[in-house]
Amino acid sequence: MTEASPADIAKNAAAEAAVALVEDGMRLGLGTGSTAVFMVRRLAERVKAEGLTLRCAATSKSTAELAESLGLRIEALDEIGWLDLTLDGADEVDPDLNLIKGAGGALLREKIVAMASDRMVVMADGSKVVDVLGAFHLPVEVIEFGWQTTQALIARVLDEQGLDHRPILLRQSDDAAYRTDEGNLILDLALERIEDPARLSAALNAIPGVVENGLFLHICDLAIIGRPDGSVAELTAEGSEEEVE
Repeated sequence: MTEASPADIAKNAAAEAAVALVEDGMRLGLGTGSTAVFMVRRLAERVKAEGLTLRCAATSKSTAELAESLGLRIEALDEIGWLDLTLDGADEVDPDLNLIKGAGGALLREKIVAMASDRMVVMADGSKVVDVLGAFHLPVEVIEFGWQTTQALIARVLDEQGLDHRPILLRQSDDAAYRTDEGNLILDLALERIEDPARLSAALNAIPGVVENGLFLHICDLAIIGRPDGSVAELTAEGSEEEVE
């Protein structure tokens, strides 16, 4: 049996703490990504052990397939309606709980599900906590038609915001352009540092051809940060950090 890496121990700890927030009868949003995989597995274990009755909406086909294989009930978001809680990962978390998400390619569905929830809780390991967003590539989902024109318009926006000469990379998978579950493309922006995320997000989403971007601003309510020793800390938008046993 392969020994768990420090990062996996941290992700699993965060996932366990997040799943502990789930109550019987809840309507849940299930995120996508490596930490979300731990969350779905821990959630399925609780459902089996405690007989919880849950209704779950998945943010990607991969999450839906994993959840259903473990016995969780997955329904379309529109069938469930409003959600009580969404549990998801993040690629970066800043002190105000603003996020960069989308490494797993599900940013559009993730944002729809998060916005349809009373509460969004993010799970991450300590490497994802940053002072300023931007070191992780910012994904922008675009339609295929005219995508190079869209790319040029994105470059113009970056120039206007002092982010000129930053690479804009077409995401690849198996030597071909990566496709989201909606059949769209993803452009990854190597920005290094985003001083005004709200301004950038609004400008990107105003470009014809852009479907959505990976900046999740003022959406997350709580971040649970796992550590390699299996402990976790909770971060709130007020900037406080609380140790959790």
